[in-house]
Amino acid sequence: MNTVGLLGVPLDLGAGRRGTDMGPSALRLARLGTRLQEIGKTVQDHGYIAVAAPEMRQAGDPKLRFVGEIQRTCLRLRERVRAILKDGALPLVLGGDHSIAMGTVAGVAAHYAERNEEIGLLWVDAHADSNTPQTTPSGNVHGMPLAVLLGRGDRRLLDIGTRTPVVAPKRTVLFGVRSVDRGESRRLRDLGLSVYTMQDIDERGCGPCLREALHRLTDGTAGLHMSLDMDALDPEYAPGVGTPERGGLTYREAHLTCELVAESQKLLSIEVVEVNPILDERNMTANVAVELVQSALGKTII
Repeated sequence: MNTVGLLGVPLDLGAGRRGTDMGPSALRLARLGTRLQEIGKTVQDHGYIAVAAPEMRQAGDPKLRFVGEIQRTCLRLRERVRAILKDGALPLVLGGDHSIAMGTVAGVAAHYAERNEEIGLLWVDAHADSNTPQTTPSGNVHGMPLAVLLGRGDRRLLDIGTRTPVVAPKRTVLFGVRSVDRGESRRLRDLGLSVYTMQDIDERGCGPCLREALHRLTDGTAGLHMSLDMDALDPEYAPGVGTPERGGLTYREAHLTCELVAESQKLLSIEVVEVNPILDERNMTANVAVELVQSALGKTII
């Protein structure tokens, strides 16, 4: 698709630290729209989804903090993403914390389900994001969206999808993970999705792992959604995230990941999450994120 539909979701209710609500603005300040136009894309800017600030809401259930507002935001996001796809554009969703993925992926999956097609889900992240209220150590919903999309979790969050699971485990790949809670480990094994840890990437190489993952995600599907959490990168390259983990993807490994996604010509939609300008250095993380989006959408070195 040559037309890209930008949509900001300034949500940080799912995170444990404030600041990701400013992520969409930081990405725009990094000249995202202009830099997409430079690689030949037509950009349709759909603005922002309105989200209440945490100080205007009660956190409620300590195991599902701000669940009501997160659900409402994701339901609105689901329908906005469906509308962008219906108009023939590729949705580019700007987060916000990773809980927004429940709305983004639900919208993409619902659109293609109307055509009797499945989608693949490439989840690029330092964390598994596969907790439930029974296993969460924090109650932060941004640690739960992948579990919800795979059919595990609180009913209010499962209802964001038009079906359960939103994406089949066999169509899901977790890439770059290096921090997994014990309850998540059991869940990942039980679900049987494909997981490429940083150890796998170190031993086998980023390229071979990603090519294998892309084959799994695109074989028999309409294509894939890429959910890019900027904490997948090592903090040396992306310091402005709420939950940094040392030992992540290098700058070039992250670009290669996006370049191979573009090379597959199977990208249906993309979101960038967890950019936190409060913790950043001169908007470095947002600038790197924009570069990665360019690579995912087809920018080449030559």
